[in-house]
Amino acid sequence: MADSRDMSGTPLGVYPERDKPSVTAIEISAAALSLLWLLLSGGFFLFAGIEGEGGLRFLLTIMVIFLPVAMIWVAAMAMRATRVMRTEAKRLEVAVDALRRAYVAQSRDASKETGATITRKLDEIAATQKKAETALAMFVSTRARDEATSLRSPAPAPAAQHPGGDQPTLALGTPSEALVPPLANADFIRALNFPDTAEDEAGFAALRRALKHRPAAQLVQASQDVLTLLSQDGIYMDDLRPDMARPELWRRFARGERGRTIAALGGVRDRSSLALTNARIKEDAIFRDAAHHFLRLFDKGLARFEPEATDSELSELATTRTARAFMLLGRVAGTFD
Repeated sequence: MADSRDMSGTPLGVYPERDKPSVTAIEISAAALSLLWLLLSGGFFLFAGIEGEGGLRFLLTIMVIFLPVAMIWVAAMAMRATRVMRTEAKRLEVAVDALRRAYVAQSRDASKETGATITRKLDEIAATQKKAETALAMFVSTRARDEATSLRSPAPAPAAQHPGGDQPTLALGTPSEALVPPLANADFIRALNFPDTAEDEAGFAALRRALKHRPAAQLVQASQDVLTLLSQDGIYMDDLRPDMARPELWRRFARGERGRTIAALGGVRDRSSLALTNARIKEDAIFRDAAHHFLRLFDKGLARFEPEATDSELSELATTRTARAFMLLGRVAGTFD
């Protein structure tokens, strides 16, 4: 990199004064004035007689001849010290400016590296979420195909005649939901957190079981919709670190209590996420409808889950991605006001 130079071509920070001889124009001028004064004062006392005693005349002669010379040299030293101070001040100013430029360049390089790291991390998170969404869409479509196949299946065979009379036994149809075993609390919690990666077999298994239950499937779908919409603004639930509320507050909310008494449930404090979500919910009607639909389904799902859940299960539910989305959207929508 080329050296910075001033208008005369001298590199900045290098001063020719350091290479000059110690005797400068100031000392030469002081010596010339001193010599001139000595000649004038000496000639005056030599050719003009001064009356008085010998001691007084000698003292007066010394003062008139050497006192101005001393003052000349004191002034010369002061001028030289001032010049040296100016030179050092310029040198210090150039050094500080060079340090400032180096600091700015270093900060710019560091910010570029940090920006590249953050961009790479966001790309990785987006890729992971895209894989999870693709897998979830595959399971949803598989479930829809299964339901369509069941609807197209042939009607059951006519019931056999009752052996004791002419009235036949009617075959009553049983809803498919009644044949599905109840959803375990652990599976419900795991499904609301969604699979962490495409290789999360336990997460996909829990999600598959949750999708067989209509209320849970509706909540999972609504949660997926809002998480996808939030990710468009760069808001990811894994980046949020909300303040966790006590299980008793979740129970009070599930039983219908509202207002500031349960405000601790809205534990999301990230200002940028709150601001982006608030602006989106005001300007985007689709996002607003999806958010309110999700809040209603989460409220109903929590009301069904709370009577059978333990305190530890409620605390575990509060750490899921779905619960974090509820905290964020609930604060923006005024659920805890």
